[in-house]
Amino acid sequence: MTADEVVALYKEDGALLQGHFLLSSGLHSDTYLQSAKVLQFPGHAARLGAAMVAGIPADLRRRISCVAGPAMGAVLVSYECGRALGVRSVFTEREGGRMVLRRGFVLTPGEGVLVVEDITTTGGSTRECITAVAAAGGQVLATSAIIDRSAGFHDFDGIPFFPLLQLPVRTWEVVDCPLCAGGDTPIKPGSRGLR
Repeated sequence: MTADEVVALYKEDGALLQGHFLLSSGLHSDTYLQSAKVLQFPGHAARLGAAMVAGIPADLRRRISCVAGPAMGAVLVSYECGRALGVRSVFTEREGGRMVLRRGFVLTPGEGVLVVEDITTTGGSTRECITAVAAAGGQVLATSAIIDRSAGFHDFDGIPFFPLLQLPVRTWEVVDCPLCAGGDTPIKPGSRGLR
């Protein structure tokens, strides 16, 4: 998929919103990407997953035997990337304030894992998922996201990152938000509670 096709899909599904938003990261933005509205359509989810894994170099793809993503946002992304690669898919969840593998998910020591996300802003959820996979014995070989809106400031400790689309979206700390300064109140359309 081209960058224009990804953006068109989000627009088609009403998943690219303009306004004043409070993101899960705690940052404010004038743009919100609601991946769940796209992923609700199996055909769209399958196209995105296949395109994500196609962007990973073949030598890395061959070594991946599991895909993992943080719940909730990346459960379907992980599943579709796993399907495209022909490997299993697992997800991490919060337990005691940290991300862990639950539900009987087990990784073999050194197992090659691809960690995926729907949207990357600060990379925090991806880093937490990487930590959980490593704690379970897996080896994270690569990371990916449908959309990277981080403006390139993510750092996954040398693990390569292959986003499907890099989309420059403005974000601000609360104290620097010009929309707040103008008297506007942000809305929280995502699934996680306020921090």
